[in-house]
Amino acid sequence: MSVVQDLIHLLELEPLEHNIYRGTNRDVGTGRVFGGQVFAQALVAARRTVPDAREAHSVHGYFLREGDTRAPIVFFVDRPRDGRSFTSRRVTAIQHGEAIFHLSASFHLHEGGMDHQTAMPEVPAPEDCPEELELVRANAQKIPEPLRGILTQDRPLEIRLITPNDPFRKREAVPAADAKRQVWFRMRERMPDDLMYHHAVLAYASDYGFLPTALLPHGVSFRDPRLIIASLDHTLWLHRPFRADEWLLYTSDSPTAFGARGFVRGQVFTRNGLLVASAAQEGLIRLREPKA
Repeated sequence: MSVVQDLIHLLELEPLEHNIYRGTNRDVGTGRVFGGQVFAQALVAARRTVPDAREAHSVHGYFLREGDTRAPIVFFVDRPRDGRSFTSRRVTAIQHGEAIFHLSASFHLHEGGMDHQTAMPEVPAPEDCPEELELVRANAQKIPEPLRGILTQDRPLEIRLITPNDPFRKREAVPAADAKRQVWFRMRERMPDDLMYHHAVLAYASDYGFLPTALLPHGVSFRDPRLIIASLDHTLWLHRPFRADEWLLYTSDSPTAFGARGFVRGQVFTRNGLLVASAAQEGLIRLREPKA
């Protein structure tokens, strides 16, 4: 099974009972369940209970506890409302008898209406940008031995960095107005046509490297041993149809950080400039004091 097929399998979920599903985990090198994974799986669980003609447009998640990669996750779906145009769902993800994640999602029956968007920023083409995995593998000797195999393993997402950086080197702080992260990404293989899978892959990818954007104004690396970093909540708005196996530009910035919390926001564009999604997240970014 390829890594792309493995991710699709991860998102499909096993039905256990009416409104109850079970999912497995994939270790991405954080030592805990990747937030984007549980976010995407909860979205799939919600979508499984929605009439086929309705697609997600607004998804909000709260990370409550650290997830255990060794244990399956059970998803309980609540159905607050099935309206004429909109459908609402709530999902609770459970591990070891405790809620680790809550999700609220709204689904909309497609209809015509007014149409406008902001312009996509001018950036190099993905073919002109280095691939993140190749850079990681080129610097494998800097990765601690326990993580080396995980961080250098094949990945389902091909990520091209517009502004490459070395996560193991101290970086220079930049003004908040210039603290931006821009990457191209796509799945490495063709996916099923069902839009649910493309939404789920974007939900998965939208949490990857997102919160570290808030570190850029402070010159702190994501791998800084003093750093405690964790997503607290995550929101994704889905504006237009797209394919996650075609190039998408993910651009993010961080307007503010305060009180050990950082805030980031992002936009996702197709290669031809369509704004297909927006994201926002607040997370913990705590620096531990060095030991005396």
